[in-house]
Amino acid sequence: MSVSHRRAPAPGAPPAPPDDEPEPGGRFGLGTASALVVGSVIGTGVFALPSALAVFGPISLVAFGLVTIGAIALALTFRGLAERLPGAGGPYVYARDAFGGFAGFLIAWSYWITAWAGNAAIVVAWVGYVEVFWNTGHETSWSIAIALTGLFLPALVNLMGLRSFAAFQVVATVLKFVPLLFMATAGLLFIDSANFGEFNAGGTSWLGAISAAGAIALFSYLGIETASVAAARVRDPKRNVGRATVLGTLACAGVYILGTITVFGTVAHDDLVGSSAPFTDSANAIFGGEWAGATVAAAAVVSGFGALVGWTLITAEMPRAAARDGLFPARFARQSRAGVPAFGIVVSTLLAAGLTVVSYTSFEQVFITVVLLSVLTSVVPYLLSAAAQLYWLATDGRRLRAAHLARDVTVSALALVFGFWALAGSGYQAVYYGTFCLLLGVPVYVWVKARRGAYGEIPVAAS
Repeated sequence: MSVSHRRAPAPGAPPAPPDDEPEPGGRFGLGTASALVVGSVIGTGVFALPSALAVFGPISLVAFGLVTIGAIALALTFRGLAERLPGAGGPYVYARDAFGGFAGFLIAWSYWITAWAGNAAIVVAWVGYVEVFWNTGHETSWSIAIALTGLFLPALVNLMGLRSFAAFQVVATVLKFVPLLFMATAGLLFIDSANFGEFNAGGTSWLGAISAAGAIALFSYLGIETASVAAARVRDPKRNVGRATVLGTLACAGVYILGTITVFGTVAHDDLVGSSAPFTDSANAIFGGEWAGATVAAAAVVSGFGALVGWTLITAEMPRAAARDGLFPARFARQSRAGVPAFGIVVSTLLAAGLTVVSYTSFEQVFITVVLLSVLTSVVPYLLSAAAQLYWLATDGRRLRAAHLARDVTVSALALVFGFWALAGSGYQAVYYGTFCLLLGVPVYVWVKARRGAYGEIPVAAS
């Protein structure tokens, strides 16, 4: 009799179907899984990224390249983890399998905060692009109405079921990816080297400039793990989750790096530093007139909305996986007739809506602080996922051929370094308050375990 990696639910937890049992509502394939990764990573932030990097000068492109190597290493690590543990929950499953139920709970809690707080941040940036066309006077009440619409409509798309989600996610990804790809390729033909300015414009040391620019650039890759989080929704997850993660990450990397080079080379450095819409300025510089910039703004609207649809699914998927194992409140595990975790979608959307409303009132600084904290809560799952892979390689994985073992250890170590770099880049204040928010989950863990009469580690189910 063998022992599986799946843990038995705690007493009182809902029964969990086998990993290979089809989910209600069907599953989506490699294309939609890849679109989920691209749609989650490329939101509205990419459209402002070149301005944030411009203050450092072209040396920031070196930092971007190093960060991209780290992101690809992390994607390859997720691929290896997904091949061994294809169950729903991604980083939660990996941490739970390697380090036990409490570590798994902390990852699920941490990532859940990241997802719904991140949606609030995405929708606020999304409103700025919508207001290029409507509510140009930025009246607060209308801004709030637009933002809430941007949260509730993606929730509705998800509540309608996976078929509507899959169709929308693929269309939205194509509509936003094609304009960005065009700018990242055809735009290279219009580059003027004089626009790049001084290589190290910040005046600091090269090492300091690369570190500071990297701290900004690396956050643009958050979301590459989303296919693994939604693994239960993917057909043949052992094969497709890892492939979607790597393909999605490479696609985003290509658009990010080439697009940033295009903007650097088509907009004068001094103008770029003060720009609030760098891709719009680049499009106007290439094609002349305002129509090109308006087209890019429209692409940003589609991009942000597509990211919100993807992240709304993710806000419910990881709590659902933890609830199936008895580590989250049981209601998060229940699915609607459409085959989606409706309770998790609704609760997470309401939390994001509340945080969004706060951002448009006198508590704006509180909102900014919470968003910064969400950076840390996203990095913790990355760190433990890489650590889980290294732990496995140091134990059971030692049976691999030497060449494969050395390769996988190197990749996982790079992913771990990438996580620590992201942690350092979030700043001391974010780390301090982020740790506090992370540990707020401890009373929840105690309550869930005590209510179900579970003490100690959840046993491993025999198969």
